Amino acid sequence: MSGSGDYKLGSILLKKSEIERRIADIASEIEREYRGQEVVFTGVLKGAAIFMSDLVRAIGESVDVRMDFMAVSSYGDASTSSGVVKIVKDMDTFAEGQNVVLVEDIMDTGLTLSYLQEMIRARNPGTLRTCVLLEKPDRKKVDCEIDYKGFTIPDKFVVGYGLDYAGKWRHLPDIWCVVEA
Repeated sequence: MSGSGDYKLGSILLKKSEIERRIADIASEIEREYRGQEVVFTGVLKGAAIFMSDLVRAIGESVDVRMDFMAVSSYGDASTSSGVVKIVKDMDTFAEGQNVVLVEDIMDTGLTLSYLQEMIRARNPGTLRTCVLLEKPDRKKVDCEIDYKGFTIPDKFVVGYGLDYAGKWRHLPDIWCVVEA
């Protein structure tokens, strides 16, 4: 199956069942930390939408879940980050005093995540935790604190489960490696 012209799907890196199991584990960790409290889960659009939806559904009634979103641009239609972060949509929730869990699909260079963490910290949240589905430590340029992590992956271009290339392949339930066509 191919479709973008420049790239095609290679092999599956993470199956849907593996992702589901790990999300259940992360949800349990969050429940233990925030039992009886309200938490504003703030997903970074568009990539984290599927991950965050599954994550908040896995959290039990012991946590009062609110959802918010931010949209940033740092990739455009490229396969690597430009390093320049542009806020396209900011949070609707006033973060001061709130427990915020920033939810991101992938931590690649760390530039985007670091920028967002600093931006939210400046708003004086009660707590700020960061949850990423995927981390690529080989590409990291700046240190970012990650409180909840799904998987550490090699430096491969991946799509599926919310991750895309030029808007394509987000809908795939597994995470695929992408190769040049």
